[in-house]
Amino acid sequence: MLQADSAPAPRVAATRLRIFVGLLLSLGVGVLPLPTWGEQLRFLGPFANNDILFWAAVAVLLAYVLFVERRPLASIGLRRLTPAGILVGLAAGIVLFVLLAIEYVVVLPALHLTIDQTSLQKILAPPLLFRLFSVARAAVSEEVLFRGYPIERLDELTGNRWFGAVVSCTIFSLAHVQYWGWGHLIVAATGGIALTLLYVWRRNLWINIIAHAFVDGVAMVVPPT
Repeated sequence: MLQADSAPAPRVAATRLRIFVGLLLSLGVGVLPLPTWGEQLRFLGPFANNDILFWAAVAVLLAYVLFVERRPLASIGLRRLTPAGILVGLAAGIVLFVLLAIEYVVVLPALHLTIDQTSLQKILAPPLLFRLFSVARAAVSEEVLFRGYPIERLDELTGNRWFGAVVSCTIFSLAHVQYWGWGHLIVAATGGIALTLLYVWRRNLWINIIAHAFVDGVAMVVPPT
């Protein structure tokens, strides 16, 4: 937690200001209608529009960390990945996929909830290769923007990592509603909680990216009906 007695007050204030701006760059994506904006960028091609905007948001945030905050990317969880970490990511992805599959097959029908079929058709419309590129984009962008940066920086501001975890998970879950509808909230929240706990446990964003990519990748090859 940033303390006034551990560093000169102007330096602490400047650090806090940089963190607040960084949080706007990361969590702010959750309230922006990027999918809608992406559909307007037809000159980029029929399939890449939405992905380009999210990659741009990630690039801006990473540049901000490196050149404005002057911190290493390890400060937002992009730490060295070991073979054991890869296995943890794959195992977490398998467990999460099974859990979400149960929700789709059992929980959502029991609650008379459905996902937005129009959005599902849009995301499944591109050829498989383009869908897999989108999987990579979603795994990287959502973990960087909604997990690594906000959890680490809110922990630094408040001294409470769980506060950052709750805030980032909430915004992550709600960000999916504007595209998938409220019926998808329970699924997004489950995924958000699981991935947040995974990050708090391991504090390695690559592990999260592997788990996230596994879940989305399988869903792209064998989509829910």
